[in-house]
Amino acid sequence: MWADQLLALEKAHVDRLLVWGFASLLTGLTVQLALRGKGTQAPLLRHFAIQTWAWGAVDLAIAFWALRGLALRDFEGMVSLDRFLWFNCGLDAGYMAVGATLALCGWKLRGGGGLSGAGLGVLVQGAALLLLDLRLALQLGAMR
Repeated sequence: MWADQLLALEKAHVDRLLVWGFASLLTGLTVQLALRGKGTQAPLLRHFAIQTWAWGAVDLAIAFWALRGLALRDFEGMVSLDRFLWFNCGLDAGYMAVGATLALCGWKLRGGGGLSGAGLGVLVQGAALLLLDLRLALQLGAMR
């Protein structure tokens, strides 16, 4: 693998994270403002929107931070990136499990719509981040 190819893959990954973060932030804020404008409570949707824009903001911060650090990597740098991505995939799967647990607990509790909405928001974000991280991890593995 050439360092410039790795840099291009990493840059594309960060670009996808930027797009996802911006889309999440915009979608979550739009839904929250729409609910507020209609005067509707809808706890499930409101908490889903809060999770969506909050995760979007964090994703954007991480992506902008990562953009600053993009540089050509040697073999050790590639191995470090590969390990970091697989670690993140594990975290992403954990986010999904936590989100599913929250959603199910909220569903079982009366009036737990807010908890279910938050759980669904975490589940969606974890799944999206898993797909993004897994894509780059598999691309690195294919290029070895």
